Amino acid sequence: MAAGMIVRELFLWWISAIYLFAFTSFYLQIPGLYGKNGIIPVDNQLDMKQAKDPSKAFSSTPSIIWFINAYGFTSEQSLELLSIAGMLISWFAMITPRVRNAATYFALWIFYLSIYKVGFIFLWFQWDILLLEAGFLTIFVAPFTLLRSRKVEPQAHDNLTLWLIKWLLFRLMFASGVVKLTSECPTWWKLTALTIHYESQCIPTPLAWYAHQLPVWFQKLSVVMTYVIEIALPFLFFSPIRNLRLIAFYAQILLQILIILTGNYNFFNLLTIGLCISLLDESYLQKWFTTTNTKPIHNAPDESQTSLQRVIEWIKWLVTVWVILLLCYWIQRLFTIRFMHSNQPVTCQIAFTKANFNSALVSVMPITIWIGSISLTIEILATIKNSIMTQDDIVRKCCITLRSSVYILAAIVLFCISLNTHCVLDPKLQKSLSPVIKKWYDGSKNFELTNPYGLFRSMTGVGGRPEVVIEGSASMSSGWKRYEFYYKPGNVRRSPPIIFPHQPRLDWQMWFLALGSYDHNPWFKSLLHRLLTNQKEVIELLEYNPFPDKPPKYIRSKLYHYHYTRYDFNRGYVGLFNTSQSWWRREFKRDFSSRVSVDDRDLHATLHRYRMNIHTNGNVKKNWMIQFLEQVRMILRQGPVTPIFLAIFVAAITVNVLNGLL
Repeated sequence: MAAGMIVRELFLWWISAIYLFAFTSFYLQIPGLYGKNGIIPVDNQLDMKQAKDPSKAFSSTPSIIWFINAYGFTSEQSLELLSIAGMLISWFAMITPRVRNAATYFALWIFYLSIYKVGFIFLWFQWDILLLEAGFLTIFVAPFTLLRSRKVEPQAHDNLTLWLIKWLLFRLMFASGVVKLTSECPTWWKLTALTIHYESQCIPTPLAWYAHQLPVWFQKLSVVMTYVIEIALPFLFFSPIRNLRLIAFYAQILLQILIILTGNYNFFNLLTIGLCISLLDESYLQKWFTTTNTKPIHNAPDESQTSLQRVIEWIKWLVTVWVILLLCYWIQRLFTIRFMHSNQPVTCQIAFTKANFNSALVSVMPITIWIGSISLTIEILATIKNSIMTQDDIVRKCCITLRSSVYILAAIVLFCISLNTHCVLDPKLQKSLSPVIKKWYDGSKNFELTNPYGLFRSMTGVGGRPEVVIEGSASMSSGWKRYEFYYKPGNVRRSPPIIFPHQPRLDWQMWFLALGSYDHNPWFKSLLHRLLTNQKEVIELLEYNPFPDKPPKYIRSKLYHYHYTRYDFNRGYVGLFNTSQSWWRREFKRDFSSRVSVDDRDLHATLHRYRMNIHTNGNVKKNWMIQFLEQVRMILRQGPVTPIFLAIFVAAITVNVLNGLL
């Protein structure tokens, strides 16, 4: 029997929740980001001439919005329709396994791909492409049936398809660790990155302030453990010994939870935790998730088998201890960890050079491919065995074998395609890949089936996190008032927010803006124009508009450097229950943009050049579906973001608990 049906069901439930978060978060921001009065009117951006031939348009930009628009919808309405449909489908997939099938997850994937392809700069994030890749693999993990029975049944290929998830997790974590060193960022090499990270990350949580106060020796040791978790432990993902896989599993979970506690990274960390589910096995999860719909695994060996199993278990424990000791040895050797040295509890420093690391990486990269290939081969053989050893009649056995063959072929192709992006870490190895693999990759690239990853490649905010502050005034010489965003730092006395799994895409883009320049961010000029005209949809993305009745005549932006305040022992904790101390201090650096008015020529030239002028739809006939979209928008626009997320998610959890179907 194929193991992994509980693992499969838990993973499918988790991915459904991630889709729910992603679609809900995006839907709440559509009018301000992509509406006719939004920052980037999506109808202006799309070449509407192509809409006359949706099939041709889809071939260049794979988005079903082309087909929806053919029925009289605007692109903004199409985005809303896809988001609402995604929310509903993912919500139902959470509450009942009967709809957790390949068709459901194909719909969720194509909906999100359609949104991503027309989302432009506000969707250019690694977690969006990670969700697309994981979402596509989920189509193969889910049972291939239109409507499942209430009874949870195993599939012969369950472990094979879950292996694809495991391989994605390996690529994600390994690359995230490696790029920190290949980027040659001084803070990562000096192990001081976390002394800056908590302060400089996009949207920190309140706990990030406290984490920033931790001593330098602790921050350096934390960087060392980050390297171990991201670079070394992922190799244990493919271990046949469960204890080693569990060590890797809990280490990854710990890292993701710590990131969640100290940073608002939307659904990214939850998605990574979901990928970690592939490291678990059936018998381990059965202790926690056995239900009336899952068959328990019974092992009834005789005494000779029991004795043999005991010997095998002892060997596994010895190997586990040996691996742990070996890991500790190399950690100490590579990072020169010393205790009670130089008046510090712990000291550490990297004991290898950049040349040493690059040479080791060149040697290790082919090994990662061999590990992946051998592990995949083992899963393929297990799938063939599961298909042949089924107790069904000969006809059904042939059908199962044929279906498994399709999944095996798909797994091989997807693995080969992923090698092109995995080998980005070693360009020479990437060039040596078979032309067939490159051809497969080029043919699938437009569908985001596989992507390179590498989070926190270099540490920004050294010397202070840059922040752009927007101000408006009715006079050129005085009366300047500051706009406040909901989540990014502004008011130095305001506590950092807790907003995950929501991603405020404008606030995130403002963080990237501060790292760039005014002239190279045309979307920011569009934002200033919308503020100069008090466009309601854009104003709703901000927490405070100092000109609610009449828009300002002039607007400007300034660049500040923000720093966390230090802990004051005399004044007590600054925190959720004490606002006597500021969370931030800031210093003015320079003007980010000069003052502009609504008639500014450069502003209008930019809007025209990048097709960001306010879009006029003309007289659009409102059918019942358009009226439905408007009603839903009116209802959800009334409340803040967090309660909406909680209400939708808690409703699904409540149904799960009532049905006993988690």
